[in-house]
Amino acid sequence: MEKIWCIFLLVSTCAGVSFHATLHRSDALLTTDAHWYTQTLDHYATQDDRTFSQRYYEFTDYFDAPNGPVFLKICPEGPCVGIQNDYSAVLAKRFGAAIVSLEHRYYGQSSPFKIHATENLIYLSSKQALFDLAAFREYYQDLINHRTNSTRDNPWIVIGWSYAGALSAWFKLKFPHLAVGSVASSGIVQAIFDVRIHLQVAESAGATCSAALRAVTRLAEQGLKKNSVSTKALFNAEQLDVDGDFLYLLAEAATTAFQYGNPEILCSPLVAAYKRDEDLLAVYAKYVKDYYIDTFKSSINTYDQKHLKENLAAGDHSSDRLGWYQMCTELGYFQVAPANNSIRSALINVKYHLDLCSNVFGNGTFPEVDDTNLCYGGNKIRGDKILFMNGSQDPWRHASKQTSSRNEPAYVIKCQNCGHGVDMLGCPQSPPQIRGNTSKCADPEAAQAGQRIIATYISRWLEDANGSVKYM
Repeated sequence: MEKIWCIFLLVSTCAGVSFHATLHRSDALLTTDAHWYTQTLDHYATQDDRTFSQRYYEFTDYFDAPNGPVFLKICPEGPCVGIQNDYSAVLAKRFGAAIVSLEHRYYGQSSPFKIHATENLIYLSSKQALFDLAAFREYYQDLINHRTNSTRDNPWIVIGWSYAGALSAWFKLKFPHLAVGSVASSGIVQAIFDVRIHLQVAESAGATCSAALRAVTRLAEQGLKKNSVSTKALFNAEQLDVDGDFLYLLAEAATTAFQYGNPEILCSPLVAAYKRDEDLLAVYAKYVKDYYIDTFKSSINTYDQKHLKENLAAGDHSSDRLGWYQMCTELGYFQVAPANNSIRSALINVKYHLDLCSNVFGNGTFPEVDDTNLCYGGNKIRGDKILFMNGSQDPWRHASKQTSSRNEPAYVIKCQNCGHGVDMLGCPQSPPQIRGNTSKCADPEAAQAGQRIIATYISRWLEDANGSVKYM
């Protein structure tokens, strides 16, 4: 699953004191000042009172106390180091909202255990995470009431993107009384056993770049047969003993360019080399090392089964193992390819994924995607006041809700570099643009129109919650 950042602020805990405190921030983050909440370990247990400390952030510079809305901005599957200064900050300023964000259990500094052995991961699930959010929401509402000497609930809007976007939709579905609306940006609500990511990648890449990527895959497979060590060394990936892990790295690196709005960084040099009949594998290796590793900050360890199996210490570097655990147990998202003519290597098949799950987490580990979709509805989710936003070039948009309805409107922002979370992150999506700036989108107006749609629905939800109060 993708790398993502989250972020937040320090405010006084004294009732009646102004919410507008001095912040520790950067341009990219609204705040990095962490707070801690005592969270229940197992929300389903009746005789287990164990707890753990969960990190959260708050930003209240724009908060119209005491009755303004609260944006519950869900942190994704990774360390949450603050509140990101994306388009949600623009919305918070417009609507006088506070922003709070809770780090996902187990990730970052919010783990119940010091060691992430498989037996200690049984409480890592979307279901437990949703109860975390609900319990925290109640705690923070009480905190607002204490600070402002109020007794009423503020209107809460839940916001998330990618997996956190799915959590946003599922939260509104499962706890409709705790939020007046949900924005699910690139929300992957459909758990899929074998997701066909390569199809959207090929469509987004276009014919020539797709042909070049297929050629890269063939050359890599041939190189592994002739001299596995030297082929992997070209990518500084000698540590990957399993050939499938290496080919997965190559496939993910290509997907990322389209997923996060940087197609030209990949396709321009690759197509040029393809047309000149140059060494495609060397050109692609340069892209992987310069962009995917150095700029995007991916890590070879992410694809190393030995690392995933043996790196058990909790902390900021445990996300790879945790993300795979969620995929191997409840979400799936096995990125497989057909046997022939695919951008992704055919060696990255179902067997590869199941072998990885068993090797890393123990025999019999299997993603119960049917149970997950039964619980939440998949892309047939039936909630109320849930807005789904997707980018046209995002390979993951087919795991989101595509069919619009009155209670669950769904929109696709169409432009060449409109990828994962474009409505919140702007263009390109990596690195995220300050305030969700859309000026670098291939079609800025299309992206801005998508952002206006979000503002319109939030305004409607708040008006419904507050009666005659107008927010437009």
